[in-house]
Amino acid sequence: MGVKGLQYFMERCCPESCVTVNLRDMARRHLSSDSTTSPTLVVDGMACLRHWYSCKDWVCGGQWKEYMRILSSWIERFTSAGIKLVFFFDGVVEEKKRSEWVKRRLRVNGEVSKVFRYIKLHGEQPGKPLFCLPSGLATFTRFALRSLGQEVFCSVQEADYEIACYARRHGCMGILGQDSDFIIYDSSPYLSVAKLRLDCLTTVLYDRQRLCRAIGLYVSQLPMLACLLGNDVVPEQRMHTIRSNAMGAYRKKNVGALQEQMVFAVSEFVSSLWGREEKETGLIPQSLNLPAADRFLLEKGLCSYLLPAQDTPQQDDTAPLTSGLGFEEYVSPEIFKACREQHVSADGFMVYNVLCEGLIECSNSLEDEEEDELPPQAVIYKPCRQHIYGLLLLNRGDDSGTEELPAIREWFVYPGNPLKEPHMVQPVPVSFPCERPSLHVLWFGSGPDVSTLRLTSFFSIFNCLEFAECYGVVEDTLLAALCLVTYIALQVPSLCSEDVNAYLSQAVCLSLKSPQELQRIKLPFLCTRAVQLGSLYVRGLSHLLGANCASGCPLPSAAFMPWHSFDGRLFHSKYLLAHSAIDENVLLDNHPSLSLFVQLREKLIEVCKKRNRVLHSRPRPNRLDQSHRAQYRDGHRARISGVDDNWREQGAATAGGWSERGQSSGGNDRETAQQRRGHRRGGRGLYFHSHVRPPPTNVNTSSRPEQTHSRWRPSTGRHQLAPRWGQPPAHGAQAHPNRESRGAED
Repeated sequence: MGVKGLQYFMERCCPESCVTVNLRDMARRHLSSDSTTSPTLVVDGMACLRHWYSCKDWVCGGQWKEYMRILSSWIERFTSAGIKLVFFFDGVVEEKKRSEWVKRRLRVNGEVSKVFRYIKLHGEQPGKPLFCLPSGLATFTRFALRSLGQEVFCSVQEADYEIACYARRHGCMGILGQDSDFIIYDSSPYLSVAKLRLDCLTTVLYDRQRLCRAIGLYVSQLPMLACLLGNDVVPEQRMHTIRSNAMGAYRKKNVGALQEQMVFAVSEFVSSLWGREEKETGLIPQSLNLPAADRFLLEKGLCSYLLPAQDTPQQDDTAPLTSGLGFEEYVSPEIFKACREQHVSADGFMVYNVLCEGLIECSNSLEDEEEDELPPQAVIYKPCRQHIYGLLLLNRGDDSGTEELPAIREWFVYPGNPLKEPHMVQPVPVSFPCERPSLHVLWFGSGPDVSTLRLTSFFSIFNCLEFAECYGVVEDTLLAALCLVTYIALQVPSLCSEDVNAYLSQAVCLSLKSPQELQRIKLPFLCTRAVQLGSLYVRGLSHLLGANCASGCPLPSAAFMPWHSFDGRLFHSKYLLAHSAIDENVLLDNHPSLSLFVQLREKLIEVCKKRNRVLHSRPRPNRLDQSHRAQYRDGHRARISGVDDNWREQGAATAGGWSERGQSSGGNDRETAQQRRGHRRGGRGLYFHSHVRPPPTNVNTSSRPEQTHSRWRPSTGRHQLAPRWGQPPAHGAQAHPNRESRGAED
């Protein structure tokens, strides 16, 4: 949020403090003054998301391949100018900001509702005023930047503070972001990402020295100005009386002064405090008459701007390794240390927040509050989160009871959740077919047995243990997609065979498409259910990532990245085709990958049947599509017929996945299953453990007779009808469908 109104004031009333700069020139000057360090920009990643995601489609779940290309091009602009980039992302939401976080999330919920109403009315994506970032963008962008060779950090406290600390400590050329707090910190120059012109690498520098000269303050007095104006620590209303009195005094001397000159008025007041209290040594002059609670809050706000090695008292830029929530009883210091290191280096997800904070949050997703059949995403993925918590807190290798386990606080945004308080979610043990391993063994152990345990842990979290036998036979990305779609099918009774076909066909076909081809996909109309299913899939990928980190990383993180297994436009296209009763050859673009698709689907159906879940065919015509359905189906057939022969020539070399000899074929950048298994002997885990393909897993799962009823009723409980999703059901209770800026903090 930054300082209330400060940046607007600088642009409107103090334009001399907003200086257009050329970043190439700044880099050259930096090198001439300090040849020992490369010119470095510290980038506030959260502030850049809306500028990075410029893809045409956003409502269908994201065009992730195109997004990767945009990020790569953006980075290249700076590296070609000799500028190093270091990225920071929010890793936690501090409790002092929780109320503001809640207000923003509820506001975005209202905007999401408008998005769905627009689609229902017009059958197309709404315009820019209703733009929402795709689900999981912040989470996956961290991994995207790392895969592009960039240095990325995830904060353990306030990200703005850590950015300012890093920039000051390393003598960086500047901070690229969009938060007026960077004007207040005594750190590197603050550069605007909103004003950035990438073609010529120019932007606006908000010059704190020029600002101080214009308003008559010393730089050291800027924190007091920020707190009296209102910031993330000191709410605007708490200092309202002081600002009103200051504005009244200012208007007596400047008749007709406008409200936008509030900064001038408060600056005069701040200056007068120090003028008549020259010997004052405390942070707050005694003459500033405030109630004790407001004085304490103001002092807290002033301290928040003090960086290490500046005036005392100061913040410590390292967070404690333990949370003080009682988790030390369940996890060793080595585990705490490892998960913190993984979190800070942006190489992990979910684990740090659970073990060291006892809390996780999830921002808004594209969910239709009027949808009766699809439960909220938070409800759908709650069982797997409970198993992740159980794996992290229960697997000590003994038979310790679970009565006193601490609950995890969940702040998950979904329709019907007022976010007045977190949901307290209990960990649930992961069922192992063998003796339960300790978390220490999963994370730090080595050898083929441990590799098997990691895979067993991962797939057990999603109740898909049978898929462990597919490791090394199915391409990692497709194996992850198969696991996710199966889990969704088990959790969502309304999911039909057409939905499964859409999910699997787009995962199989994605590797055959270039970003340009994906952009050229024509959608005759949009379906709100497909929009929601696309968002559900991407959110599920982040849960796969969290489960993988908790299990000791049996699969590479790349297997869960959406640019390898999902594209919004492609999925929406496959969804419309699948629900048009189209031939499967056409659904798979008449490509040889049809056999791979069929084998994946058969494996999914097999696992579902073991759990008494029968997928039914349920084509869903859209009310807008009656005049378009046949035209779209026939047009798609016509488009692919012209390239059918050419694609057939590519053969299995580009199909990827499952072949008769157990080899994974999928283009020049894919290894055979045998090569990958050999490579994995070198090790991969949280700390580079060795991996081998586990033996086929025998699962003692008794199968009841198949039901012909369309609703799946798991043995652990029943779906309960409810008018709204006010609270996620307990673990095992299937949620019966009837009714879930820093624009994205996930």
